[in-house]
Amino acid sequence: MNFSRLKHYLPRLPSGIYGRAALIMLMPVITLQIVVSFVFIRRDLEDITTQMSQTMVREFVMISEEIDRSESQEEAMGRLAPLLEPLFIDLRFLEPGDPIPIDERHFEDYSGRIIREVFEQAVPGFLTLQLPRSSQISAVMESRHGPVQMDFSRRRVSAAAPHQLIVTMVVFGFLLIVIAMVYMRNQLRPIKRLADAAEAFGRGRMIPYTPRGATEVRAAGAAFVDMRARIERQIEQRTLMLSGVSHDLRTPLTRLKLGLAMIDEEDAAPMIQDVKEMEDMVNAFLDFSRGVTTSAMAESDPCALVEEAVQNWVRQGKTVHLVEAVGNRRVPLRAAAVRRALDNLISNAVRYGTRARVSVVVMQKSLRIRVEDDGPGIPEDLRGDAIRPFTRLDPARNQDLGTGVGLGLAIVADIARAHGGTLRLGTSEALGGLQADIVIAL
Repeated sequence: MNFSRLKHYLPRLPSGIYGRAALIMLMPVITLQIVVSFVFIRRDLEDITTQMSQTMVREFVMISEEIDRSESQEEAMGRLAPLLEPLFIDLRFLEPGDPIPIDERHFEDYSGRIIREVFEQAVPGFLTLQLPRSSQISAVMESRHGPVQMDFSRRRVSAAAPHQLIVTMVVFGFLLIVIAMVYMRNQLRPIKRLADAAEAFGRGRMIPYTPRGATEVRAAGAAFVDMRARIERQIEQRTLMLSGVSHDLRTPLTRLKLGLAMIDEEDAAPMIQDVKEMEDMVNAFLDFSRGVTTSAMAESDPCALVEEAVQNWVRQGKTVHLVEAVGNRRVPLRAAAVRRALDNLISNAVRYGTRARVSVVVMQKSLRIRVEDDGPGIPEDLRGDAIRPFTRLDPARNQDLGTGVGLGLAIVADIARAHGGTLRLGTSEALGGLQADIVIAL
């Protein structure tokens, strides 16, 4: 049997662990209360009410027989007086002009329905039954000498407090649920703190975290702390290694530049170009090794940051336009790192195309920075390779426009991931070239 199809028809569970735990705890309690209430009403309450009503019916039958034996109403009242007092029944004959009371029963009066059914089936000449919310009941039946109205206590035919068990069960069930939810909240709080710490670390932020809670939660927390420490050490080692190599390469490059300065300019031109390319590669290595470690997370205005970057490229004589800036509010960012990522995207756009369009949209839960160009773009099957470090896609991006080392998009993707976001590559609908989106969850 394929149970996956049933998921489309089942109600969706809450997304949070607290809501799911509360639902798992509430459903059995509520189901138990419904079942117990149904069984109590259908069996105990209905049976007790039926038995008490049948006892009252026998008394009514006896009263009806005494009235039928009497020759007049006065004689009937005299014969019934010794019987009515111990039965706690008030009896009177309705006058010929008196209207017969109509049936009265409230919607929530479940036992009243049972009383009326028993009286209607077993009381001879039964006419109407009045069941007000007071403690007295009135029944009217036909007799030899005219309609008779009998008033008696509600306790003669039904339990004094039929809802007592249900009310008690609901009240104590509610109290137990409240107490259980308080304790459950305390047990789930360490899990929520672990989730917050993991989410913050995924976005490049470090928040204090100490494993607490149940044994399993503490074990998961300790594993997270160890994993976070290993990742930090790995990032630190990568940064130190690449920075060391890059810095060490600067010394021989400087000596080469000094040596080439003494050679004839025409003869040294090819070698000077090679040295410049090597220097550009070293600078790219440094940018990649720094990653997002050169700035701290702070409240920043993405629109102002993007506008400043665009104006800087315009001042350099590049055709870069800011076409959209929506959402004037500050969000937590590493401004220098985001600026570096944006400069990389714009640099690629103006290198492989003739113009670039930039837009920024700050929504309630996300930030999107988009850069589009009119260049050749990147084929869909190569976009995954494009963000890998040291990968060049010259066949797709015109090899004659520069060498590069394949770190531009890798740096952008690294910065986006450090903010808990991603770099998405696509095709620009407006310009036809590459469309690069930095999407960061806020």
